[in-house]
Amino acid sequence: MSEGMVLQMDRIVAGFGRQTVLHGVDLHVRRGEVAAVFGLNGAGKSVTMKVAAGLVPARGGRIVFDGHDITDLAAEDRVGLGVANVPQGRQVFAGLTVEQNLRLGALTLRRRDRSRYAAVLERVLDAFPVLRTKLQAPAGTLSGGQQASLAVGRALMSEPALMLVDEPTAGLAPSIVEELLVTLRAVNATGVTILLVEQNVGFGLRLADTAHVMQRGRIVHRGAVADLDRERLAELLGVGRLLTRTVSGTGSAVRPQPEPA
Repeated sequence: MSEGMVLQMDRIVAGFGRQTVLHGVDLHVRRGEVAAVFGLNGAGKSVTMKVAAGLVPARGGRIVFDGHDITDLAAEDRVGLGVANVPQGRQVFAGLTVEQNLRLGALTLRRRDRSRYAAVLERVLDAFPVLRTKLQAPAGTLSGGQQASLAVGRALMSEPALMLVDEPTAGLAPSIVEELLVTLRAVNATGVTILLVEQNVGFGLRLADTAHVMQRGRIVHRGAVADLDRERLAELLGVGRLLTRTVSGTGSAVRPQPEPA
């Protein structure tokens, strides 16, 4: 595995039935960064995330996580190694309480070291105070923003090294999107690497260190957000001047980097 990389997806081919969606995806994520994947609908972004999570099998290529070849590893076993998933649509268990949802997120943790559960739960509830006030409420009664917090909190219950976050802003009000931005920055600041798929390009660029653009099942452009070719990115995403204005502000919006020692 290349030095500094926590995830390498090399030449990944995947799809459904006779349909091939990914045609040789190469995606590398450095330890500690936020990497974002952008693309038009149908580009293969969410399928890439499902392959990384182990929910869709790779038909070809190789996936390495933290030095382990996980290409053929089951999703549950990937969680045990340190890969957590925040799925598109959040997919909380509506009929279960908030606490029960969090316990399900800690399934591999409790199998590995049951004594750590209480401390990890407290840490997650400290990070998401609203969940502490709703512990016994059915998850289906939470607002969209609260469900987003629950989905992220549930993923953190497994103490992941890498968190896969698929379309987190979908359906959220702008004020809640801002809260989510702060939340994901805080998660990343604890050392958790994040791989993000996002339709809201402005949100993704404000959060990410590295941007990857997909077209027709391939990564066609990548680079550090601070050094992005704005015109090229706008052209690839087909959003023209609007994106150009959005991206032009990312230099000041990107998370501040520590000054050299």
